[in-house]
Amino acid sequence: MNHPYLALNDDERREMLNKIGLNQIDELFTHIPEAVRLQRPLNLPESMTEMELKNYFHLQAGGNNVAGLSFLGAGAYHHYIPAVIEHLAGRSEFYTAYTPYQPELSQGALQAIFEYQTYISELFGLPVANASLYDGSTALAEAIIIAVRETKKQRVLIPAALNPFTERVIRTYTQNLGIQLVALPETDTAQIDPEKLTLELKAGTAAAVVIQSPNFFGILENLPLVIPIIKKYDAVPICSVHPLTLGLLESPGRQGAEIVVGEGQPLGIPLSYGGPYLGLMAVAERFMRKIPGRLVGETTDKNGKRAFVLTLQTREQHIRREKATSNICSNQALCALRAAIYCSLMGPQGLRDIARRMYNNAHYLFAKLREIGLEPMYNSPFFMEFAMKTPQPADYYLKKLLSKGILAGYDLSRAHPYMQNSLLICATEVFAREQLDAFAVEMRCVL
Repeated sequence: MNHPYLALNDDERREMLNKIGLNQIDELFTHIPEAVRLQRPLNLPESMTEMELKNYFHLQAGGNNVAGLSFLGAGAYHHYIPAVIEHLAGRSEFYTAYTPYQPELSQGALQAIFEYQTYISELFGLPVANASLYDGSTALAEAIIIAVRETKKQRVLIPAALNPFTERVIRTYTQNLGIQLVALPETDTAQIDPEKLTLELKAGTAAAVVIQSPNFFGILENLPLVIPIIKKYDAVPICSVHPLTLGLLESPGRQGAEIVVGEGQPLGIPLSYGGPYLGLMAVAERFMRKIPGRLVGETTDKNGKRAFVLTLQTREQHIRREKATSNICSNQALCALRAAIYCSLMGPQGLRDIARRMYNNAHYLFAKLREIGLEPMYNSPFFMEFAMKTPQPADYYLKKLLSKGILAGYDLSRAHPYMQNSLLICATEVFAREQLDAFAVEMRCVL
């Protein structure tokens, strides 16, 4: 069988084995005990030529039922990406650049990362932002680890309305670190109850409290009420946000949060079936030497010219492993570049306009769905996403509307089995009013 997309052929492999005195590839693995080796072929189909493989995937893609309108959110969001982002981020000096260890060769990449850090610092309202992380969920896990190390306490309180997929990540990430994640009670408002929060904090054993705003159900938390309670009991307020909502909302850092994280996918990064994404993080100055990853700093060279360098590198590749704050090995530089271009392109007024359009679209659609008889799950303030009760299981409506080219939202019973008749609906800035009206009309037809 030909392998036109592989670099080596059989003759070249034989030549390489002869050079090192071996007869077959299996001899490379003799140091691995037989007991732990896989004693059967991999469960994979037979190899194909490049042409066969392309045809196979075209055939598979043809079976996709592509929705014309998607109101799906639940942590990954459809936002408009201006064409200039693809153009600039696709330039070879950025797209093929390796990690900028050598500042004399990487001033462009370092400046882009420095500008990215500046945008995130301004957006989140905190003085120190790192050169990005894997994604929003792992950024939150790293934030929890920072708080535990700083306070020398092990209990971390998490809200009941935290995105359940994020919760799975942080539980996996921290399960062998002695960290105790304690879920706050559910409430009728889907918001953190200040009295119940106070009861959990009174013992003084909590390292931090996580606040997600908007939370999994799209509800905004009352940060000016909750954050002072957390700080009163010497716990660290950690806030997880959707970055574009900060075009209208006050930044959590300016409201007292000491660590702010978020998923950077809304900042010019396509959905891409789950990644790669971008972890945003900014911290108060006292956490500067505990923040994971790397920080790019601005300085001057020997001629007095402006220059950029990697200033703090707290990962295990750069310092003694026992001193490392994290084993994170990538800062998602290309995704961070896209986010920097997006923020630069939009500017403060552009971010305000996008946030206002998101807010208005969601509230317009919410009112339309109320008019046709749907009731909200929560009577709490929301931004661009909201949960509605449905007369029948949500899956019924998803299937009906998908046949009309509309993905109506997220079936909440997939995350919370007891929420059978509940649909989470998201309306970002990408929709025109006519499209929102069309959704409401089609939903009324299937009620």
